[in-house]
Amino acid sequence: MGLEEEIDELREEIQSTPYNKSTEAHIGRLKAKLAEKKEKLENQSSAGGGVGYAVEKTGDATIALVGFPSVGKSTLINAITNADSETGEYEFTTLNVNPGMLQYRGANIQVLDVPGLIEGAAGGRGGGKEVLSVVRTADLVVFMLSVFEIEKYDRLSEELYHNKIRLDTERPSVFINKKGRGGIRVTKTDDVQLDEETIKGILREHGYVNAEVTVRGDITVDELIDGIMDNRIYLPSIVAANKADLIDPDYLPTVEDNLREVGLDPEEVVFISAVEEKGLDALKDKIWDALGLIRIYMDKPGRGVDYEEPLVLMEGDTVGTACKKLGKKFEDRFRFARVSGPSAKHDDQQVGKDHVLADEDVLRITAER
Repeated sequence: MGLEEEIDELREEIQSTPYNKSTEAHIGRLKAKLAEKKEKLENQSSAGGGVGYAVEKTGDATIALVGFPSVGKSTLINAITNADSETGEYEFTTLNVNPGMLQYRGANIQVLDVPGLIEGAAGGRGGGKEVLSVVRTADLVVFMLSVFEIEKYDRLSEELYHNKIRLDTERPSVFINKKGRGGIRVTKTDDVQLDEETIKGILREHGYVNAEVTVRGDITVDELIDGIMDNRIYLPSIVAANKADLIDPDYLPTVEDNLREVGLDPEEVVFISAVEEKGLDALKDKIWDALGLIRIYMDKPGRGVDYEEPLVLMEGDTVGTACKKLGKKFEDRFRFARVSGPSAKHDDQQVGKDHVLADEDVLRITAER
């Protein structure tokens, strides 16, 4: 029996087994076996070669536009960036990954217009694996849906999930320390609902015989497997509903109901028209917020504060991060910095490298001569 047949059998057994506390350990072992066999099959497929999409990441952040063919991605990227992507009214218009640069609030945001996904992309249909591998390198996924085909969101999400992309969720808190003997010892916090035998069974299926494992949080069997595999990518996402100019006001409640059916809050979805270039400012704001970008205005000796070209960082970044981005000179010769703005207790507060910066801070770095 080949790997694909074994995978199908495991999926069928999982689907046919009712999930409850008494079957949890069994289903956990089945899912662990399934994950291992899918990984093995994927590695075999990768070894066979294939054409990939090599896109160099540039700018301050990278987003990937994800959608089925002919949803309007190329039109959107042409409207918001300097890209020039071929468009047309037929499937598979975008034949390569077309990068463009969105310049917004002083930041350079790379936008990847990837070829339209089709069902089965994670399994390799239509070059899907190569396309999805590009999505894995992004900092943000932007789903682009037609207002008339909201139901396709589930299928897009599923394709990304099968390619180890986890959206809008945190990495499971699973820590494993291999040992030479002693079997498997499990330490878990009070909020972990999985029982110890389920955890041990899943670890054994992944080849662990002697190990200390610590599990925190109320995670599922699938999340435990994700934590053990440790090769998943965790990305934020937003949704843009395109062709909003084509719907009548009376149809809007139907669109909102369709969004709720696939688990989306209509208030969080950005309605746009790529053709009419409507709603694009709201989309840019949403992208900015989802990426968590901040602007740092550098106070340059003898030239004053540069408000035209800010240093763009991520929320939570420190003065040390700024020094690293500015270059080795600032890293190696740093003495202290002065900060004015939202993160400072007062103007010109003297700080060290560990000071956490905030959007629109003014930063002056003093370096050794």
